[in-house]
Amino acid sequence: MAENYLELCSEKLEKRIESFVVHLSDGGAKDFAEYKELCGAIRGLRTAQQELKDLVRRLKENDDD
Repeated sequence: MAENYLELCSEKLEKRIESFVVHLSDGGAKDFAEYKELCGAIRGLRTAQQELKDLVRRLKENDDD
């Protein structure tokens, strides 16, 4: 059950990441400072997303025991 919520959260993070990536690839960063900020946001969201995926994996492994 908790896995479903965590997976949903991960999907929402993926959508946010994708919007930042599209913004960057369209040349949307107005300057280098904004570019760096968006890159940092993407990096942080990817880290959070990986943590969620690891947690889901651990929860599923514990359910199997």
